Amino acid sequence: MRARAANRSGRPAGIRRGGVRMRAIEHFKTITHHRHLVRQYCFRLGLYYQGLTHDLSKYSPSEFWRGVKYYQGYRSPNDAERRENGVSLAWLHHKGRNRHHFEYWIDYCIADDGKVYMGGCKMPLKYVAEMFCDRIAACKVYQGDKYTDASAYDYYEKSRGHILIHPETGELIGKMLLVLKEQGEDAAFDYVRALLREEKQCPTK
Repeated sequence: MRARAANRSGRPAGIRRGGVRMRAIEHFKTITHHRHLVRQYCFRLGLYYQGLTHDLSKYSPSEFWRGVKYYQGYRSPNDAERRENGVSLAWLHHKGRNRHHFEYWIDYCIADDGKVYMGGCKMPLKYVAEMFCDRIAACKVYQGDKYTDASAYDYYEKSRGHILIHPETGELIGKMLLVLKEQGEDAAFDYVRALLREEKQCPTK
């Protein structure tokens, strides 16, 4: 009876078993720690609303319970779900609701010659800045003591050649992460803050 009740609630069967309960606790702690880091970084950039609302969809049933099922602790559970099923439904739900992911901005694009193609649209600066914060936080959460200022840049460079991201957006996030790698966290946040300040002063630029 307990298993059937759990299924009616929308949670995976066996959710009350100790192992799943422990994964639920650990997954909650992981995503909450990540959110706290991103909030701290966004606040450093003056992006208060984005800091407060970052990744809230991870607590929705569509994302949270899949995250529990595939929780590993050392990398995103989306990877494990993708390996098992060929697709991560949690990720599809997540990327369609969070504008700091470049995948949110993938759409049919129209070239100058009128040809239609699938590609990345240019991201607004404030979401690129949030992506910068997100990538630092994710590396810190999953790499732990192995994290360095080079971590986020090196991870980005491994995927840069085969992702659908607008060229200007790709260059911009790459530059932000490069400053972090070469000059450290304080210099990188100063750099991103200056970009946001410049845009605010010259919004049509």
